[in-house]
Amino acid sequence: MQNLALILVLIYAVVVLLLARGRPSSGGIEYLLAGRKLTLPAFVATLVTTWYGGILGVGEYAWRYGISTWVVFGLPYYVAALLFAFWLAPRLRRSGAVSIPDLLLDAYGGRARFTGAAAVFTLTLPVAYLLMLASLLTQLTGWSPLAAVAVGASFSALYVGISGFRSVVRTDALQLGLMYAGFAILLPAALVHTGGLAGLWSSLPAEHRSWDGGLGWQTVLVWYLIALQTMVEPGFYQRVFAARTPTVARTGVVVSVALWAVFDFFSIGCGLAARVLLPHLEDPLTAYPALAALVLPPWLAAFFTLALFATVMSTLDSYLFLSAATAGHDLATRTSSPEEVLRRTRWGLVASAVLASAGALLFSSAVTVWHHVGSVVTSALLLPVVGVHLPPRWRYSPTAATAAMIGAAAVAIGWILAAGDSGYPFGIEPMFPAMGISVAVWVVDRITRRGSER
Repeated sequence: MQNLALILVLIYAVVVLLLARGRPSSGGIEYLLAGRKLTLPAFVATLVTTWYGGILGVGEYAWRYGISTWVVFGLPYYVAALLFAFWLAPRLRRSGAVSIPDLLLDAYGGRARFTGAAAVFTLTLPVAYLLMLASLLTQLTGWSPLAAVAVGASFSALYVGISGFRSVVRTDALQLGLMYAGFAILLPAALVHTGGLAGLWSSLPAEHRSWDGGLGWQTVLVWYLIALQTMVEPGFYQRVFAARTPTVARTGVVVSVALWAVFDFFSIGCGLAARVLLPHLEDPLTAYPALAALVLPPWLAAFFTLALFATVMSTLDSYLFLSAATAGHDLATRTSSPEEVLRRTRWGLVASAVLASAGALLFSSAVTVWHHVGSVVTSALLLPVVGVHLPPRWRYSPTAATAAMIGAAAVAIGWILAAGDSGYPFGIEPMFPAMGISVAVWVVDRITRRGSER
């Protein structure tokens, strides 16, 4: 199976390079947003695949905590995405902006733009996805984690750098087909071994059948707050900015939600089957590959391995390009030269790949990366970015917007660092006090502004 999978992955790598090839980009909007010409099928393909790069983390969570995976990683994200589709998507496409920091610049000024750009860069560094790709490579080849991380980061940066966002979109169409085909094969095969859906349900431990997975309401609630990251999700914004029309942007998000619900049924079902059939699995991050090796014949298990590679890489390449685009367009001094944007973004790819590699070698759990980064960055960005879309009287002032982002991030980081063996201080998740700081800054800012108006 490993030899077959390795051959398929090598063929896939060649096909990806061929798809990434295209006419040379002049930089600017062409390189960053594919010329703002995404059709509905291309929009849906690139948005759906970008959402699921954390597939091994989903398997890990389902193996550990059961059906609460859907409560945590499914339902809140559907609601947030639909809110994004009907409230934000059309107006964002009509704005003419290129990135979230562009919106912050127009609403709050240069300091807020730079602070927001730093937060977006941190959020889009693909640490969790590179960690999962390296895990797959290590299992397939026997390479050391260092070698697997280096190869995964280098290859992704190589093909993304060829045509920029256009390379991402082209390869996402291939990756979409592979990811759905792989899980559509695995789940029925697993259900044969569990006695169908009824047998799977009855075989699960009691806590795996509970809505919270035995974690408690506060832990679940914090994931609902993290799901609000959708409202400041750079991948959503980039694709909406790149859509051909506002209608394509709105309709594309709605169609994507329906496709996510289908894929969640397959992926969570497979995670639950892995818990039943492999109850003593040493590393839950490998739940899906281990399940495939158990229930599929070698050639189908090899194909499923390829599907996992495609699923992970679909998000790895998207986030790698997003972080590079943030470095090239938002963190550096602005310039009107498309060639300069192209050059800076490609250097940003190198920097992002190096930093993501360091993070992938530092962390061992994708879920931990999502939780920590999501808690810090979502707390910092959520209210200031949402405020961009509100009437000016309800926004932060420019100084307060910057203070809210820095203060919320600092509190969340401090809360995470202060966690000991007994958990977070006072048993409170870091996102709650961090969001409290953001709200407090807004309240004080409103009171101060009202006082000055009088």
